[in-house]
Amino acid sequence: MRAPIDTIAAPPFPRGLTWINVASLRMDKQRGRPVLIEFFDVCRVASMQTLPYVQAWHERYSERGLRVVSAHAPGYPPSQDEDAVRTAVARLGIEHPVCLDAEFELWREYENEGWPARYLFDGDSMLFEFHYGAGAYAETEAAIQELLGIGDEPLLAPLRPEDDPDALLVVPTPEQPGAYSGPYQAGGVWAVLAGDGVVTANGREIAVAGGGAYPLLEHETHVEGELVMTVGAGVECHATVFTPGLAPA
Repeated sequence: MRAPIDTIAAPPFPRGLTWINVASLRMDKQRGRPVLIEFFDVCRVASMQTLPYVQAWHERYSERGLRVVSAHAPGYPPSQDEDAVRTAVARLGIEHPVCLDAEFELWREYENEGWPARYLFDGDSMLFEFHYGAGAYAETEAAIQELLGIGDEPLLAPLRPEDDPDALLVVPTPEQPGAYSGPYQAGGVWAVLAGDGVVTANGREIAVAGGGAYPLLEHETHVEGELVMTVGAGVECHATVFTPGLAPA
């Protein structure tokens, strides 16, 4: 969504934040280049579904001037552990700067409303485009290209069928606390996990290496199914999350 006015300045990064992949950044030192700020959580499924786009934008446009920063604000107990977040950043292959907003200082400066959320600032550090939640990837990338003056280049194709703006999605079963077994309706099943070990979902083993959101089951369309989950030694399950699936033809 385009900013309603062009005079909303980027808040500064609070002093004392912990950074990953880069030394401490200052927002006032980013003037002259567009900056994309993405609030995320390694334990939030929607954040994990958005992350590949953020990574792709960093890879495609960083050398042309775009600065991508992911601000990690913890929404589950495992993501409050700095070491767990560092492990997840490495496991997920995140190479762009990440700041750890453990006390939600930057979140409050932005008056942010949830995960994920992204804010694109122009070279004068004024808000140009923003979006709450997953989706609207083409709109954000088009705005990035506009700021970089390369609007004639093709945009990323949807990385998942569910990301197509014309896709018809079905509302899934609500998130369940802890490890859930039972009936569900969804296009996919995830779990918010901590520790190291193995989780089994309907006979499929999933290796767990630190805190984060892990996909358990993926379906081509929305299905009605029965989940049987077993959490192995050394692993703790904080929530079972169901994601929307494509409406069956």
